[in-house]
Amino acid sequence: MRYDSITEAIGNTPLVRIDPEVHGLRHIDLYAKLEMLNPFGSVKDRAAWNMARSALPGARERGETIVELSSGNTAKALAVIAGMHGLSFKSVTNRMRVPEVKDLLLLLGAEIEELPGRSECLDPMDTEDPLTLFHRELNRGGAHLHTDQYFNALNTEAHATGTGPEIVADLDGRAPDWFLACVGTAGSSGGVARALRAHDPGVRVVGLVGEKSDFIPGIRTIDEVHEVGLFDPAAYDAIEAVGSDEAIEGMLTLVRRCGILAGPTGGAAYHGAVRHLRPLDDGLTERRTAVFIVCDRVESYLGYVKQRRPDLLGRPPARNSPASLTAEEVGAAQVVEPAEARKWIAAERPLVIDLRSPFAYAALHIEGSVNIVDELFEELVRGGLPFGRRQPVLLACPVGEQSARFAALLTRMGHPDVRSLAGGIIAWRDAGAPLVRD
Repeated sequence: MRYDSITEAIGNTPLVRIDPEVHGLRHIDLYAKLEMLNPFGSVKDRAAWNMARSALPGARERGETIVELSSGNTAKALAVIAGMHGLSFKSVTNRMRVPEVKDLLLLLGAEIEELPGRSECLDPMDTEDPLTLFHRELNRGGAHLHTDQYFNALNTEAHATGTGPEIVADLDGRAPDWFLACVGTAGSSGGVARALRAHDPGVRVVGLVGEKSDFIPGIRTIDEVHEVGLFDPAAYDAIEAVGSDEAIEGMLTLVRRCGILAGPTGGAAYHGAVRHLRPLDDGLTERRTAVFIVCDRVESYLGYVKQRRPDLLGRPPARNSPASLTAEEVGAAQVVEPAEARKWIAAERPLVIDLRSPFAYAALHIEGSVNIVDELFEELVRGGLPFGRRQPVLLACPVGEQSARFAALLTRMGHPDVRSLAGGIIAWRDAGAPLVRD
């Protein structure tokens, strides 16, 4: 095939059957839609091009900058598109959590602006959050082209008119019985679901989200996904959570057994698909079909894998890792409500550790607290308790989930009095407790 522009190569990605000996399903043919083979490396190529292309001539004439609230694949695709059309690109985020992606964006010439934020993602309902305020300011116009992936219907349309119909065509004009996809902006999952159901209303759609206290690149938790303007609960027959360990195991299966160099999001999709389908497979007597999406490639996430599974890269297992905790241990962690925490702070003056990003901490924090971002704190505890056992400790994060895991870990390590702030800084703020800013 010959193209006049690389953007013409976006779409028409392969649909590859997974060997039944790998997944073990007897009556279900499982297919992977390889969006990782788009020219810029991910499923976001479709949305980025669909959101930007009609506005590019005017943006170039006016010398505008393309701006997107993204720290991942959408930013990467838009940075490439901007450069091709003589435009600059700015990625706005409150946290770059995958260093390889940040380095690649800089290589592509992107400007990265990290803003303070009360939580680790855009919350359009929080009218005082700096990231939300920036998002609203972008929508008022100015010398920029704001593609607005979380609310732009062109994101969903890219998959309703492209990805979904391609799946039907590759299945010889039939829609699959199940479609399973990870949910980030909800553009690909919602758009494909719309196209498949238009062809066959009986298609079952399963949205896969991250465990509440976990992090999988490109996937939101069930709480976070409701903050996305494109998310429509009616698009899904079920919403199920996947953990980072499961995502990595699924990724290993795709990489080692199937020759598909998928990243952890694709691994989460594969693991979630097989887990959902396995109990259904036992009751079937006729062949059925299921499709999941492989969003991007593994190379950008080697640092993520090294942090969670160093053994896979020939390094010794991580000591004192939150990933080793059981659900029972996390459930047994000491949790303190904001009102009780205020009394405890006044009476016993515990060391208050804020695990959020420096930008979120700078925006608003508990007076006297110390900011140690969660990744750094995890590195510290690998070497043992970073403070004396006589010092009581209160841990705080955005919504109280990550802090509960660290509280459980420190308790296991022998600290007698470490507690997690229930509901995190959000609950503290909502209770009317005082916060200060730098």
